[in-house]
Amino acid sequence: MAKKSPSTETFALRPFTPYVEKKGEEYMNDNQKAHFRQLLLNWRSELMEEVDRTVSHMKDEAANFPDPADRASQEEEFSLELRTRDRERKLIKKIDSTLELIENNDYGYCDACGVEIGIRRLEARPTATLCVDCKTLAEIKEKQIGG
Repeated sequence: MAKKSPSTETFALRPFTPYVEKKGEEYMNDNQKAHFRQLLLNWRSELMEEVDRTVSHMKDEAANFPDPADRASQEEEFSLELRTRDRERKLIKKIDSTLELIENNDYGYCDACGVEIGIRRLEARPTATLCVDCKTLAEIKEKQIGG
């Protein structure tokens, strides 16, 4: 499986305020859902801004260089940008489906075992669908099958 670019692999390109849990607070209450909805919307907005910047950059920088080496360099640069944007497009779809989970009150629970994924894990990866244990198991299985 191909490595993901840093912009799609890590979350929180801009600083955000971590959620402060209150003692005895119910998991995935309205405040927590609102917090994660806003994190996801901000992340999506940042990715969309990148898409707009790429389009502008490619329009502004597109040139028909007479030198084949210059032309090849530009084509390679554009190709890398487009691959990154394609990964980000897929991530935007994942963010949209995660926002749908929040709306349907299904957010924050492991798809495999049903336990709470946890606030800190979700802040690190808001689109997580597996708890740490199930994700670790899935990665071990993937290594065994792939390697």
